[in-house]
Amino acid sequence: MKAGIHPEYHEIKIVMTDGTEFTTRSCMGKEGDTLRLDIDPKSHPAWTGVQRIVDTGGQVAKFNKKFAGLGLKKK
Repeated sequence: MKAGIHPEYHEIKIVMTDGTEFTTRSCMGKEGDTLRLDIDPKSHPAWTGVQRIVDTGGQVAKFNKKFAGLGLKKK
């Protein structure tokens, strides 16, 4: 291997969505940093098979609010 071209490989702490923690080695950040996951295998529908609604405001409601005044003008 060439010297000086590889990133530093060190231990970081991973915090899952349910609060469980574990230590792994990574090139992310610096020694002792913490990575907090928003989605992990315990909460993602691809692994759990349970669909949760994340956006309760809705994209259609946002669109209607943004473009409400662009309808046909009435005489």
